[in-house]
Amino acid sequence: MGAIIMARTVGIGIQNFEKLIMENSFYIDKTDFIRQWWENRDDVTLITRPRRFGKTLNMNMLERFLSVEYAGKGKVFEGLSIWKEGKYRDLQGTWPVIFLSFAGIKTSSFSEAKKSLFYLIEKLYNRYEFLLKVDCLNEKEREFIKSISANMDDYSAISSLGTLSEFLYRYYGKKVIILLDEYDTPLQEAWMYGYWQEMVELIRGLFNSTFKTNSYLERALMTGITRVSKESIFSDLNHLTVVTSTSEMYADCFGFTEKEVFAALDEYSMQDKRTEVKKWYDGFTFGKCKDIYNPWSIINYLKTGRLATYWANTSSNGLVDKLIREGSAEIKISMENLLKGEHLHKEIDEQIIFDQLDVDENAIWSLFLTSGYLKVESYALNEYTGADLYELALTNKEVQIMFRKMIKKWFSGTGTVYNGFIRALLQDDIKSMNAYMNRVALATFSYFDSGKNPSMETQPERFYHGFVLGLAVELADRYVITSNRESGFGRYDVMLEPKNETDNAVIMEFKVNDSQEEITLEDTADAALHQIERKQYESALRNRGIPGARIRKYGFAFQGKDVLIKGLM
Repeated sequence: MGAIIMARTVGIGIQNFEKLIMENSFYIDKTDFIRQWWENRDDVTLITRPRRFGKTLNMNMLERFLSVEYAGKGKVFEGLSIWKEGKYRDLQGTWPVIFLSFAGIKTSSFSEAKKSLFYLIEKLYNRYEFLLKVDCLNEKEREFIKSISANMDDYSAISSLGTLSEFLYRYYGKKVIILLDEYDTPLQEAWMYGYWQEMVELIRGLFNSTFKTNSYLERALMTGITRVSKESIFSDLNHLTVVTSTSEMYADCFGFTEKEVFAALDEYSMQDKRTEVKKWYDGFTFGKCKDIYNPWSIINYLKTGRLATYWANTSSNGLVDKLIREGSAEIKISMENLLKGEHLHKEIDEQIIFDQLDVDENAIWSLFLTSGYLKVESYALNEYTGADLYELALTNKEVQIMFRKMIKKWFSGTGTVYNGFIRALLQDDIKSMNAYMNRVALATFSYFDSGKNPSMETQPERFYHGFVLGLAVELADRYVITSNRESGFGRYDVMLEPKNETDNAVIMEFKVNDSQEEITLEDTADAALHQIERKQYESALRNRGIPGARIRKYGFAFQGKDVLIKGLM
């Protein structure tokens, strides 16, 4: 009998490459990334991938392989892809490496963000305290090292990485390799909390000194989720190679391929789960490499054997939530379509211009694509405009569930009130519907408005489309929900077609009070009901075999934060 090979232990959240290998934890060999990156010989590379796709582990692996701190300690790579060729075994442990991560710079004010960044640089310098005792630095340079602290001036911080590169060059006689993980975290936080311009100026200065004018740099690698526009922070950085989700380079180096996932399921005797796992966690595409799975969810599934939204729940989805919730009616309608399984056709620029997120809908879909929430079904070049036209869909079941949970939370602050409205709606209780709806509107109106350009003109549309999205999610198991939306601004009908014969069908028409046409809110509600009758909305339901006695019609009239609902049975 052959020996029984035990499946490796699955360790969750291990970002330390050496620990992962030495403890024989589950690991899919991505060390060929080292070879690919080294052979490409690019001066400065930026690789963007969604969160939890192995960026930090690969950066730690790269540092562990190249850094002189690990000279003669290549045993950890034995048996892995990179160790097969002698020239790479000779490369191990031969370069001075500066490695830092911006992952922890998450604060709501610029002063705190700056302090976090400066403290990170101080901690980095502490690793090189030995430079204070070597002959290759003069007294002034030693004083500069001592001056590096969380309270240093901006100039010292901006020049710190370039200066450290020079000091290490003098000590080792070799130029340095700089690895920067999660470069865009402080920028996303800055946009979220309103200090974008200050952060951009600081980061631009730091990057210019570190990557552009640093003559002691051998090469650099940055990773992040988004490709922030060149104009924002990479101006003058002409030697930057950008690798996005549509690029061919390093396509299989981040995330797990289907072959790798199925082999892992075999190892843990889960061969029969392939179809379910594919539906939940597949869907990512990098370059021409399709069927990439998100590794965080796969590792968690191997550990627990339970299908759940692991990746979607790993960190705050605050930016995504904010963009949909405060977005225009068009954004919410598109989201409604995506949740139904439909596809979007959008012009996408993979450069994220954060300044445009408030005004350009396509910038939002671009962010969603790079963040992993959308997948590319097909791509074409618009020959007239030169723009990239993408057919997009929600990535997989996990992402779909994440968005449903997010939308439900919009009303969680008024949870019992909102649920009360749903109950009243299903029970044809107009009096309670009015009471609950007014309380929901009062509590959540400002929540749906961006606050940057608050106005009674945009609020109704934002609120009602958000409300309809909430209905679509809350009642999806009992109703097929459709919206005509044909008359645009704040005026559209919503139809709830029951999936069983015990529920009534519902038609809702929302109408904003027009003082030139209607004197009272009651007039507006009557006008909404009249529109339902005049346009014969119920005929669509009757054609599907639903009798008129089971069709409920409601006119929603809106003025400011006041709502009046009238019904026809």
